[in-house]
Amino acid sequence: MLVIAFGTRPEYIKVKPLIEKFDGKIPFRLLFTGQHLDLLSNVQDHDITKLEIRDGENRLDSIVSSVLNRDDAFRGATSVLIVGDTTSAFAVALAAFHRRIKVIHLEAGLRTYDKDNPYPEEFNRQAVSRLSDIHLCPTPDAAFNLSKELVRGSIHVVGNTVLDNLTHLTPTKDDTIVITMHRRENHEKMDRWFKALDHIAKTFSHEYRFVLPIHPNPNVQKHRHLLKHVEVIDPVPYGEFLEMLASCSYVITDSGGLQEETSFLRKRSIVCRKTTERPEGLGEFSALCHEPEHLFEMFNNMRHAPEPKGKCPYGDGQSAEKILNILLEEL
Repeated sequence: MLVIAFGTRPEYIKVKPLIEKFDGKIPFRLLFTGQHLDLLSNVQDHDITKLEIRDGENRLDSIVSSVLNRDDAFRGATSVLIVGDTTSAFAVALAAFHRRIKVIHLEAGLRTYDKDNPYPEEFNRQAVSRLSDIHLCPTPDAAFNLSKELVRGSIHVVGNTVLDNLTHLTPTKDDTIVITMHRRENHEKMDRWFKALDHIAKTFSHEYRFVLPIHPNPNVQKHRHLLKHVEVIDPVPYGEFLEMLASCSYVITDSGGLQEETSFLRKRSIVCRKTTERPEGLGEFSALCHEPEHLFEMFNNMRHAPEPKGKCPYGDGQSAEKILNILLEEL
């Protein structure tokens, strides 16, 4: 029995194509780790085990301790599939390893080799790679990272399943600039990022409409008053957000996954981070902005850059089919 684990909205978005593709072909059940509770309304039709995060003084400690010592979550499992680099993904992989259960890592091999950027994700994904038996990599560069690290297990390049959700979209270009900002390493300077964003929005208000679906994290929310010229909206459903991406002019973000989605939709993005684990799109589709003070100049340069002509380096939207065939053979 394969257990597919997830606990956050991005994780569910990435395993959803697999759930649909595996149904009736590979026996599986779901393990919900308990981070984004509103997800459960989307997955009630499947056999699912639900964990509960017991909050303590340290949130990351709480996530790990809530997953460990839960034999019921792994009973009957012969393999566990985890996705990405969250602390709950690391905890599930560790618990499976402790039980001699095969670990399958979706979105394997992403690296910055800087444990503080992003924190704690860079540690999580490196640790998961040491625990995994099957590595499902989005790009050849990610597979190369694993090869040079001499990890055990089989390594496969499959693209990223998040792109399987985008194949129905037809990109257009309106006057919208989509903004997302939430990363933990940006919390201490979120006020500076928001001031820089508002300055850009004020300067180019005659040309663009700037929209930010604001993250619920209090470290983000407490600075929303700084965005006087940005349209701040509540988080939107994933399908609606994809429509925004497909029709916008540009994206400003500190997200990891959005670098893949914008590349697939042939949109340029500015990534507000010191480094990225997705370097394949830099130059053609994305550019790194290390500090808020550089954002205005980078945005102005992006406005005058030619349309991207290259191929999306993160997959073709057919990853779930490739993974199904791999697992039918390996399991």
